[in-house]
Amino acid sequence: MNQARVIEYEEMLRSAMLSNNVELLEELLSDELIFVNHFGQWLSKEEDINAHRSKSLDIAGIEVLEQEIKLFQELAVTVTKVALNGSLATGESIGGEYSYTRVWKDVGGKLKVVSCHCSSSA
Repeated sequence: MNQARVIEYEEMLRSAMLSNNVELLEELLSDELIFVNHFGQWLSKEEDINAHRSKSLDIAGIEVLEQEIKLFQELAVTVTKVALNGSLATGESIGGEYSYTRVWKDVGGKLKVVSCHCSSSA
């Protein structure tokens, strides 16, 4: 586990979110994922991926503004502030600054997100 590897996986995740790459999201998210979104809803891996699969959430841009990484043996914790913009299937625009806290775990030589929390930075 090292910082460069975690940054690489964070970038793969950002890319997968932007392109709605469900196959890559399947690889990067743990089956045990618990994602708390900015509404306070608890989502499973499948619920999170379904938002991308169905395109009920279309993310047009994610700009990383700040990021801090803490390493713990087979775990890494990232805290990332982003500027995000996109839209919902309803046509409603979404955007603003959000902070994400992710816990990455080394599973068989690959990193997977086991926990994620998002909050609005506004």
